[in-house]
Amino acid sequence: MNESNTAPYGEILYEVRDQVAWVTINRPEVRNAFREQTLDELIHALRSTRDDPSISCAVVTGSGDKAFSAGGDFYAMKRLNWVNAAHWNERMLGLAMTIRGLPIPVVAMVNGWCMGGGHELALWCDLVIASDDAVFGQTGARVGACPTVGATQYLPRLVGERIAREMIFLCRTFKGEEAVRIGLINRVVPKAELRQATEEWVAQFRSLSSQTLRQTKKSLNHESDELYASWQQGMELLAHVWGSDEAMEGMNAFLERRKPDFQKFRERNRDVVRSYLDGLANDENMAPPKAR
Repeated sequence: MNESNTAPYGEILYEVRDQVAWVTINRPEVRNAFREQTLDELIHALRSTRDDPSISCAVVTGSGDKAFSAGGDFYAMKRLNWVNAAHWNERMLGLAMTIRGLPIPVVAMVNGWCMGGGHELALWCDLVIASDDAVFGQTGARVGACPTVGATQYLPRLVGERIAREMIFLCRTFKGEEAVRIGLINRVVPKAELRQATEEWVAQFRSLSSQTLRQTKKSLNHESDELYASWQQGMELLAHVWGSDEAMEGMNAFLERRKPDFQKFRERNRDVVRSYLDGLANDENMAPPKAR
């Protein structure tokens, strides 16, 4: 039986075929980077699977053959600041919690570039299958952002503290075979076979007990669900990053295809500290006589 139904969206493609929900970020012109509207549609599509208990699992992927997702769209993120940060950050958290809260397995089918927030999206999924040309990594330190909505929570548990810190601090990337070896993903296949291999892989869910999958997913998530406080803290940390001089330098440099100059911020901060210390030495922290 080959039943299929689709739903119209503007930023994603959504189709249910043979009891599998296929959710595709459809922005190949920006390597499937997502903006607020994309996140809203992803949340809506994935939540809609709850209305059809015959769906055995969901697959999240990216359109085209160059990228799963390059993460957040810098043209959208450049508009963010501490005041409006919640409008972005809560969408990210909402998508993560939607994926983790679904009673069905969610599989990331990774084709090509899987970086930054796109990599966090893959981390939220239950299983990851990738093409042999896939590249996984966190690029926040290169662009002045913080991967605190999943990467800092989950990477140490998947690949260990040392590799997690190397990925986040030094922006180390891993290709498909390496990613399997360190436990970052489950499986890698030749690029030309990715869709077929994924279809064969997820077809197995149809023969398994849906209530067992639902209950064991809840149980498997139990310990990491206790990291919710870290997510909340991470969003607040990120709120103070958006709109900062360093974040704007990082994103502008990326869009202008140049190297960012973060050293100037270190030097500026050095001057601030020196001024403060000089003030201490000169008793500038003493209230004036009339104020005492």
